[in-house]
Amino acid sequence: MTTWTASFIAADGDADRDSAPILRHEFTLDSGHGAVTAATLDVSALGVVEAWLGGERVSDHLLEPGWTSYEWRIRVASHDVLSHLNSTGPGAAAVLALVLGRGWAAGRLAWGGGGGWYTDERAGFAELRIEFDDGHVQTVATDTDWQALSSAITDDQLYDGQDIDARLRDGSFLTPGAVTTPSVDGHTGTTTTVHIVDIGDRELVADTVPPVRPLAEIAPVDVWTSPSGATLVDFGVNLVGWIRVTASGPDGTVLTLRHAEVLEHDELGTRPLRTAKATDHFTLSGSGADTPDVFEPRFTFHGFRYAEVDGWPGSLDDLRAAVTAVQVGSDLTRTGTFESSHELLNTFHDNVIRGMQGNFLSVPTDCPQRDERLGWTGDIAAFAPTASYLFDTRAFLGDWLRDLALEQQHNEGIIPFVVPDVLKYSPAEDFGKPDATAIWSDAGVWVPWTLYQAYGDTAVLEEQLDSMVAHLRRIRDHLSPQGLWDTVFQFGDWLDPDAPPENAAKAKADPGVVATACAYRSATLVAQAARLTGHEAEAREAEELAAGLQAAFSQHYVTGGRIRSDCTTVYALAIVFGILSDEDTAAAGDRLAELAAESGYRISTGFAGTPFITDALTQTGHLDDAYRLLLQTECPSWLYPVTMGATTVWERWDSMLPDGTINPGEMTSFNHYALGAVADWMHRVVGGLAPLSPGYESVLIAPQPGGGLTWASTSLESVHGRIAVRWELVDGELVLQATVPDGVTAVVRLPGLDEQHLSGGSHELRAPAAVPAG
Repeated sequence: MTTWTASFIAADGDADRDSAPILRHEFTLDSGHGAVTAATLDVSALGVVEAWLGGERVSDHLLEPGWTSYEWRIRVASHDVLSHLNSTGPGAAAVLALVLGRGWAAGRLAWGGGGGWYTDERAGFAELRIEFDDGHVQTVATDTDWQALSSAITDDQLYDGQDIDARLRDGSFLTPGAVTTPSVDGHTGTTTTVHIVDIGDRELVADTVPPVRPLAEIAPVDVWTSPSGATLVDFGVNLVGWIRVTASGPDGTVLTLRHAEVLEHDELGTRPLRTAKATDHFTLSGSGADTPDVFEPRFTFHGFRYAEVDGWPGSLDDLRAAVTAVQVGSDLTRTGTFESSHELLNTFHDNVIRGMQGNFLSVPTDCPQRDERLGWTGDIAAFAPTASYLFDTRAFLGDWLRDLALEQQHNEGIIPFVVPDVLKYSPAEDFGKPDATAIWSDAGVWVPWTLYQAYGDTAVLEEQLDSMVAHLRRIRDHLSPQGLWDTVFQFGDWLDPDAPPENAAKAKADPGVVATACAYRSATLVAQAARLTGHEAEAREAEELAAGLQAAFSQHYVTGGRIRSDCTTVYALAIVFGILSDEDTAAAGDRLAELAAESGYRISTGFAGTPFITDALTQTGHLDDAYRLLLQTECPSWLYPVTMGATTVWERWDSMLPDGTINPGEMTSFNHYALGAVADWMHRVVGGLAPLSPGYESVLIAPQPGGGLTWASTSLESVHGRIAVRWELVDGELVLQATVPDGVTAVVRLPGLDEQHLSGGSHELRAPAAVPAG
């Protein structure tokens, strides 16, 4: 465990409270110890920090130290900075500086308009450890000897945007010697002292999470003038990040950039942002075309495809050349791929990936654009299997689970709706007093189980088992006298497409049926996790609860194979979670297929049912129905947004209506990954690659063609190596190509062939091909 000597420090005084402060310290490298051989800088903040050493940023990392449950835990990021001291010899002066943004700790969060829940002042933390030839170590750490000054960042909020005044820029704070402090339009550039900020019992932890950083740079595809006379820019895809602008013009010219995901009536569609301003202001210095101003608002982020630019001093062609969208997100390693002969399906899969990248930004958020951007537990409960196939999520989600457990420990065993939980400070009145709720709170069980299945390491189960068991006990204590989980608020089948736009919880599925089925799933998973980690008493406790839930579900909700509320979601959950008898499972599968057909194979499930409906149909012998549902293009469906030009997955099936207008509901996002959870089924069933044992130590290769697809391929960089499957229908045969890493056993099941067992290497198999349904 690392022990630091640095303190958190903040600027003294109340001047320029909106300005992002710069904390600065000039020091001299110790002499008489030879050359510098290593240098490590550890940084953190209450807020977000950008560190500079030797006149340069120490890394391209963004929004450090990220968002944790700051009441108990703050990350400290570490950087190798030897290269920043290479040109500085012993006895020479150097400058270490920290620029602080509000971030999550000091900025406004959620839709209630409040903010600063974790701190009322931005504070920075730094400890520089310099090692010399002879073993001598010099430490430079934040303390009261530092000084503070205001910056050219005159305001910053994650939701609202960032203001930068280039007239206030002065690089003297980066170099040894006197510091000049420009003063423009009432911004007093004074240098002040600093004070220690007491962080109390908060634990400082070494950052092990992939950093937020730039992922791509995207040029505009079009720049034009709207019917109202606004200047609009289209970057071609819905992304998360900001726009970098290079501009020159008269001193004091203000460029205003407003961001939105969509257009409506040929103008910027900002209504879904609610109170988030998503607007950056850049003030030009008047420096001239030879030394233009470059603006990059790194202390905010926006979810957008389009931008409106006001105040641009040049032509539209000049603007096209002057702006670049910078896509940002947590830099997770890509592991999974999928392609097929169906182009709309390929685009949908691309949209799932882009949506995940935008919402895996420090924490797994619901959306990246409006006044929310919270770590909703229900979304990741649904999406974790897909996420953990597409990217290596072990460190990212493992760290988030630590915050989930902390929030739960400090809230009577309740896993909250969002993690970190800011709703406890700004409660969502529509949901009543929060308590454990199905799917959302079940994330405390489902996500660690997903990580175990994906990577085969029981450590995550051992670390999270207390949290998992505590969740079950909270459920147990809130069961009705009939043994059902129907006594507290439930989101239920949230965003059922038949629910009215203004009431996303008004679903066809009985919330008690949904919750009791989910409780049964959680109990069965906790029983397995407890037994795997050697906790027999907890395993028996979970099994007893599961048996009671199953009996109560059967007695009160199932009659002659029909389940209360008789809709697709209740059948999908009951089948996949295994809560029904074999006889009732078969009847439920037939009824589910009937309901899918009655809907015209349009989606009729919300957050609860959508991740499981294609599996439920497949498991009960209705593969063609699953394909028809997957490949539907009429609204509501997975592919309808693709036909409407979507480049990410939407929150609502009809976030945009067929006439091009935005859904009238107050909750409409065009970048929400949850409904993309069907990609997990695409990988396993369409592509044909599924784990037979945790961590893909053994795998099932069993593609099930359908829907008129003539080929598909999928691959996974597993913990054991690359596994790949490609199948194609050729002249009445299914031709399968498979790559299996050494040490992994693959079981191959193809129609018309005996089961095959493959070891490491590349393989080709052929089987008679049934004509796929079109």
